[in-house]
Amino acid sequence: FIDETALPVLQSLYGAAGYVGVMIAMAIESAMIPLPSELILPLGGFMVSDASQIEPLTGGAWNFWIVVVVATIGNTLGSLIAYAIGAWGGRPFLERYGKYMLIREHELEAADHFFARYGSATVFIGRLLPIVRTFISFPAGVARMNLGKFILYSTLGALLWSTLLVWAGVQLGANWVTIRDMLKPFDMAIAGLVVALFLGLLWWRLGMPGWPKKAAPAVETSPAAEPAAGPEPGA
Repeated sequence: FIDETALPVLQSLYGAAGYVGVMIAMAIESAMIPLPSELILPLGGFMVSDASQIEPLTGGAWNFWIVVVVATIGNTLGSLIAYAIGAWGGRPFLERYGKYMLIREHELEAADHFFARYGSATVFIGRLLPIVRTFISFPAGVARMNLGKFILYSTLGALLWSTLLVWAGVQLGANWVTIRDMLKPFDMAIAGLVVALFLGLLWWRLGMPGWPKKAAPAVETSPAAEPAAGPEPGA
């Protein structure tokens, strides 16, 4: 349903706004709105591959590297929106109401430490994973990850992702839409993994209901010492 709705919108957007349309679409995708970059970027690659397609802002042919650059800029802008929502909306909300969602204060602190130590790699790799790339900026914002590092590694990951998918669109030409079909199994696998991890965490936080509990070890008690016998009468 999303693909059927998004495709004509993207085609109209590119036809009217050209490179700016690519940037807007990628900003939307990175701001936690499920507009698949697996459609946005290969379509841009197709526009590059088809010499009859005229970029409306320049009046010339579509350029590969300009598409990549504007897509990366759009991704970074959208990521900053999601980061800000996490930092200034999500964090105060979780600090106040997280206990009702089984999220405790020390777990927020653990997230802070995780992103302080592994945030750069997490954000970079997250930018290369379908579904994850759309939402990774929010937890980074909640954890208040260093903003400079967030922008750097988010941009690097987005640059690599944009380059690969725009290039694939160029290579496939009119068959560019098959990229979306090829990546759908990965989308489903990652979605399944995320759901499984969430349910596993929820089960653990609820005390692992249904899991056999270990019996508490029996405490051995020493028999009470009998009182020493007194001297027999008449002894």
